[in-house]
Amino acid sequence: MSALGRHVLVEFFGCSSEILNEVSTIEKAMLQAAEDAEATIINSTFHHFSPYGVSGVVVIQESHLAIHTWPEFQYAAVDIFTCGDVINPWIAYDYLKKAFEAKQGSSIELRRGQTDLLERVDFNIQQDRKDKQTELKPEYKREVWFTDRDDDIALSIRHKGQLLYNKKSPYQKVQVYDTYEFGKMLAIDNMVMCTQKDEHNYHEMLIHVPMQTHPDPKNILLIGAGDGGSARELLRYENVEKVTQVEIDEKVIEASKLHFPDLSSAYNHPKLDLLIQDGIKFVADAPSECYDLVIVDGSDPQGPAEGLFSTSFFEDVYRILRSQGVLCFQSESPHCNSKAFVELNQCQKKIFGQEKVHTYLAYVPMYPSGVWSFMYASKGDAHPLNVNDATVEKFAKQHDLRYYTAAIHRAAFALPTYVREMIEEV
Repeated sequence: MSALGRHVLVEFFGCSSEILNEVSTIEKAMLQAAEDAEATIINSTFHHFSPYGVSGVVVIQESHLAIHTWPEFQYAAVDIFTCGDVINPWIAYDYLKKAFEAKQGSSIELRRGQTDLLERVDFNIQQDRKDKQTELKPEYKREVWFTDRDDDIALSIRHKGQLLYNKKSPYQKVQVYDTYEFGKMLAIDNMVMCTQKDEHNYHEMLIHVPMQTHPDPKNILLIGAGDGGSARELLRYENVEKVTQVEIDEKVIEASKLHFPDLSSAYNHPKLDLLIQDGIKFVADAPSECYDLVIVDGSDPQGPAEGLFSTSFFEDVYRILRSQGVLCFQSESPHCNSKAFVELNQCQKKIFGQEKVHTYLAYVPMYPSGVWSFMYASKGDAHPLNVNDATVEKFAKQHDLRYYTAAIHRAAFALPTYVREMIEEV
């Protein structure tokens, strides 16, 4: 061979968009391509980016295979570099073209390190180090990453590579990953919804703040919350007579039942009435003054959840609440979605009144910035700080709560200056 390495630059056109957007599928294909070419795999690192695209590299003893995909253009760029003349990079090329269902491939091979232009220089290496290197066998380390990102911020979490659940509903894509640090993770349209490790932070704060301060919540409406965590927390209370849950996407419920038994544990509870319907329409059609508490546990304001952030929806919620009714809902990150956060606060104040709306915060590590907000709006006299600390502590201990305590309850309403300034009336 007249060169140190062979470098094949590849472009694949007309590929399957779905394949190019699945990090697990891409990683598996790249690894198999390396194996078919009889390369020795050292490690792999792959990232999925929201909403589109996968980047990754398979490091082989003979160099590397790298890729970046543009699913929205059905295009992938691949870089195959092999040292020496033992590995044939074109075997990897042929495999990947079939794996990505490419209609067309364009490629060029470069010979890297022409030997007639190089002069070999011998240098000494300590013998004991040489002996150790000879004894070592390459260990394959696998790194596959899920990345939840928008235009300005991204969060990556390493997972085990296999999609435990991957289905498309008429509304969205629902997936479950098994992560190393946070356990199983539910993602919708490539956004993190919850993980086993930190879901308690979110669900306990969304539910127990209103439940511990409403005078007598018996009939409760829960909008969204397909993972089941909110229903689980609500049904810890013996005085609750009925929880009506309205979730638009049964695939979210299915994924939770299959992979999050703790989260979905209340789905067979006799007091839960689960309806697969559009929550916006349900609220619009509901009779006036029929619910003590309305909880809105939706995803970010896009896709099927977008209407849950509208003025008309919250006006209907106000109408269906009883005279002492309370509304509580997640209201985005003050850091990363400040526009929606401020608009939601202003909307509630116009509907419920300036003194009836209260914002509180919780720490949810897997959500953008980790600082997440909730809003509490009361139609009657309920106030979120009229809480009995002893009752809260007894309840938290009895049910082995992981985040919510009396001190956390009160502290959540102590807003940082920058948050207060965002929502104060001028």
